[in-house]
Amino acid sequence: MNGARHWVSVWLIASLLGSLQPLAAQDMPLSQVLIDGENWQSVSSGHQFTDGLTTDAEGNLYFADVAAGTTINRIGHDGKLTVVAKDAPRISGMHFGPDGRIYACQGGSFGRIVAFDLASGKMEVIADNVKPNDLVVTADGHVFFTETAKMQISHIPPGGQVQAADVASKTDGAQRPNGIALTPDQGTLAVSDYGGRYTWVWRLGKSGGLSLRQPYITLRTPTPDLPSKGDGMTTDAVGRYYVTSSVGLQMFDPTGRMGGVIAAPTEKPIVSVAFAGPGHQYLYVAAGDEIFRRKTKSSGIEAVRSKQK
Repeated sequence: MNGARHWVSVWLIASLLGSLQPLAAQDMPLSQVLIDGENWQSVSSGHQFTDGLTTDAEGNLYFADVAAGTTINRIGHDGKLTVVAKDAPRISGMHFGPDGRIYACQGGSFGRIVAFDLASGKMEVIADNVKPNDLVVTADGHVFFTETAKMQISHIPPGGQVQAADVASKTDGAQRPNGIALTPDQGTLAVSDYGGRYTWVWRLGKSGGLSLRQPYITLRTPTPDLPSKGDGMTTDAVGRYYVTSSVGLQMFDPTGRMGGVIAAPTEKPIVSVAFAGPGHQYLYVAAGDEIFRRKTKSSGIEAVRSKQK
């Protein structure tokens, strides 16, 4: 009986999540995303451990060097690298908030969530005494971030304090929550599990509450007994999920079905991914000391928001 209820629950959430997406987005193979003859191109090198890819409404890409860098960097449409924030060491996940600031995870001995105003150069501490890995910010200012060591998804409501949004047990939930992303309608929160084989999803309520946790996406692994090393992730304008992993960049349709694996540009592991560039039609990945990109038939969520504005 318990098993029957479990599968009914899985079916219900799959039906609910799938119904929120365009029918045209179903069963999408890589051929509907990748362009023949377009391959990965290096756009920035000479770093140590690139991470934290994010984009603005214009399609500029932002990233940090979590291992050795102390700046937040921007790559414009012209390919030029510009430093936009200094004195910013140990930055991993980043995401633009509705106030135009970059919200970032500052790990190591810092242990805090910060926000950078690029116009004034000022940094504000949003929360401290945390162990953040990656984050997203909703259109109404809710911050969700992963705390890998705590097996926890944490939440900062607008103007509020840090609270645990979801904590995994030893048998259920993301054991090493890592990458985090929102669907285009912001009704679903997705989190990759570095130590497991699933990407988990939650329904996201208007007040910031999470419910209906499910292991929605099954990631491919090198062998059945090895973890996926699911890391950074993003979604595109029609709701596909893109998750970095030990076997490459895995793509899934909005219902969680595998569309294919995009080979990594080098043998170095890819840890972060974002759509940016002109029209947000370029997939960017962070791989070791380099940033790579390739043009696609798809586009990122920011492309839709830009048109709406």
